[in-house]
Amino acid sequence: MERTFVIIKPDAVEKAVIGDIISFFERNNLRVIEMKMLTLSKNEAEELYSVHRDKDFYRDLVEFIISGPIVAMILEGENTIERVREIIGATDPDKAKAGTIRAKFGTNIQVNAVHASDSIESYKREAPIVFGNVK
Repeated sequence: MERTFVIIKPDAVEKAVIGDIISFFERNNLRVIEMKMLTLSKNEAEELYSVHRDKDFYRDLVEFIISGPIVAMILEGENTIERVREIIGATDPDKAKAGTIRAKFGTNIQVNAVHASDSIESYKREAPIVFGNVK
């Protein structure tokens, strides 16, 4: 079984679609292993998005993710990372396939409802920011 890290971002929490988003994953045979609601600190957000540190949009990403509460999850299932990436859709909701989370709940390339690790390495770097030691 593979695991991945997912964040329901402040925009989706504000829209009260947490349950809807979790249902997308559960309907696709992905299990929630851990979950918590919190507001990330600036340091945690900077660590989360550290791979983008040299990009123009880095500061905006950090400010957005700390702008309100998030729901962080660890999901488990077969080919979880690949399947979650398909379920959430393209980063830009306007380019996301119909029926994906970002197509349904996203607003723009930054305010796009969810974040998900894109690799095992990303999972191992990102999940401990919220959950501490993970396997």
